[in-house]
Amino acid sequence: MKAVISNNVNYKKQLSAVFVKFAVCFLLMGLAYRLFFSTFVQFSHVEVSNTAFVPEKTLPKSSNLTMDRSSQNGKCDLYIGEWVPDPTGPFYTNRTCYSIEAHQNCMRNGRPDTNYLYWRWKPRDCELPKFNPKRFLDMMRHKSLAFIGDSIMRNHVQSLLCILSQEEKGEEVYHDKQYKSRRWYFPTHDSTLSVVWSPFLVKAIIFEDNNGVSTDTVQLHLDKLDDVWTRQFDNFDYAVIAGGKWYLKTAVYYEKNKIVGCHNCARKNIPEVGFEYAYRKALNLTLKYITRSKNKACTFFRTTTPDHFENGEWNTGGYCNRTGPFKEGEVDIRDIDEEMREIELDEFERALRISSEVGLTLKLFDTTFLSLLRPDGHPGVYRQFQPFAGKNRQTKVQNDCLHWCLPGPIDSWNDLMMETLVSS
Repeated sequence: MKAVISNNVNYKKQLSAVFVKFAVCFLLMGLAYRLFFSTFVQFSHVEVSNTAFVPEKTLPKSSNLTMDRSSQNGKCDLYIGEWVPDPTGPFYTNRTCYSIEAHQNCMRNGRPDTNYLYWRWKPRDCELPKFNPKRFLDMMRHKSLAFIGDSIMRNHVQSLLCILSQEEKGEEVYHDKQYKSRRWYFPTHDSTLSVVWSPFLVKAIIFEDNNGVSTDTVQLHLDKLDDVWTRQFDNFDYAVIAGGKWYLKTAVYYEKNKIVGCHNCARKNIPEVGFEYAYRKALNLTLKYITRSKNKACTFFRTTTPDHFENGEWNTGGYCNRTGPFKEGEVDIRDIDEEMREIELDEFERALRISSEVGLTLKLFDTTFLSLLRPDGHPGVYRQFQPFAGKNRQTKVQNDCLHWCLPGPIDSWNDLMMETLVSS
């Protein structure tokens, strides 16, 4: 009987030992698996998109901006940050710069507040040096830089000319009849700066005067680029290019010289396809041309610029009378701007993959988020000289809440452009 009990005890001890060994083995295997899996996630190849991260409070979750580039390659994202006070103020004034157009000369036109002049863009995780006009011109020696697009491009070029004039004043050597396309030459550095007027980038027939009054519907050929810029492209060493708000205008779309649809045209015999269709087609064609060009111009692709009209649009009484920047989370991007931005980022990603194969430097010039935070930087009613002179202050005056006062927030775009050039 004792032998039986002893055998049962030994058997139970052996069974317990086996169970313990099995449990320990299972735990060790689980730990090894976890370590392996975490290592795999950390170091496995991930295709990183070259798009900007925008805080969820600012953009709806439907946006495809999900990657914070500040963690990539040890470099911070220049385009994510905040506007901080800058007591030093701008490089220039409306009196020291010769190239400010009347509609952007807010101080001369009577804007009474000046606080909007004393802010600078501060990236979240690094310092952004102020623009150095001497260094920039040295980098552009024997080179040609062109800005291709609409009036926002022209606005940006005015800002750049104002800052560069602290080192060397550009001499205008060309302009078209309407002074929309222009070119300046810097003899000391043998460099040229151009603005090329092409608001749609594709071939467009526009029935509109200089004040934006239309007499007929815009006609866009979505399979043909505007030769105003393509016939010059081979001459450029650097280019900044963008589409934009012109695609929100009423338009009829053509492909192979046949009507394929329209946007907001209200014609029974033409299908409504929306501006998104046309904008994607145009950007795709534009970026294909640039990536396939024999001229490997270093190209900046600028994202959409939000406007800040409140309580209406430009032609329905909208205004912008704020005097300070927004903080992150205080404003949401409008649906239309988000839709345009998503199209831009999609097409940029597609072009970026090609550019790396053909040896082209293609950069995302991502000004949307930082521009969204500056409702105070627009001319507003001061797009015209002394808008209330001899009038009641309650008189309705057209506002400009899209373009930027000079000096103003758009000057910081040059800081970003230069830092991107230097780092690349």
